[in-house]
Amino acid sequence: MRFSFLIIDDNDTTAKEILEVFENFPNYFCAGIAKDSQTTIKQIIKLKPQLIIVQIPAKSNDTDLFFETIKESFQYLETMPYFIALAPTSDYVLTAIQSGFSDYVLMPLHIHQLGKSLFKFEKRNPAPAVSTICIKSYSDYHFVALQDILYLKSDNNTTDIQLCNGKKVNAFKTLKHFENTLPFYFLRIHKSYIVNINQVSRIYFSKSKCYLNYDEILPFSLTYRENVEAIIRKINI
Repeated sequence: MRFSFLIIDDNDTTAKEILEVFENFPNYFCAGIAKDSQTTIKQIIKLKPQLIIVQIPAKSNDTDLFFETIKESFQYLETMPYFIALAPTSDYVLTAIQSGFSDYVLMPLHIHQLGKSLFKFEKRNPAPAVSTICIKSYSDYHFVALQDILYLKSDNNTTDIQLCNGKKVNAFKTLKHFENTLPFYFLRIHKSYIVNINQVSRIYFSKSKCYLNYDEILPFSLTYRENVEAIIRKINI
């Protein structure tokens, strides 16, 4: 099973160092990077990461604000991510635990430290048994395996679900509904499209095109560039 993670760090250097350590764990891919508390909640809600790696701010005022932001984010989430705090000292262990963090790791981050934290994370997040969604159309029920979905396309207040075998299933739900309910490996790349990132075969930035299995070609928009970049990070692992 693959797990997505979000990095919250306002320092490009340490964020890069965290990414480099994660390269030793191919079952994880970075869904995004948030640089301040103002964008943190938005990123968590948008990207729905299973794991969140947080670099605790060095300044005390920033730290207090940040912990309050983490607490606030809990009221917006149906499923709680697993929060790991990173800090150069153990000064904020108690505050982090009280704020909802699951683990606390001292910097600089090393492979064995991250490995132990990820082991604890995976014990609390076993692979889900359900890999199929039920799509109702009047009295007709379609059971679709998530791995068989190529992409989803908005059609007014309904959604066309395109399957890898060429078949199409119509759902009486909006694309927004699926954006909020599908697993992390379904990402929105356009106001009209959500793609299964495991089916992406090419990203052509100069023409804003996303290729699926070298066959289907979908447009992507600048609004969802972060999601497109997350796909590239996933493929590069």
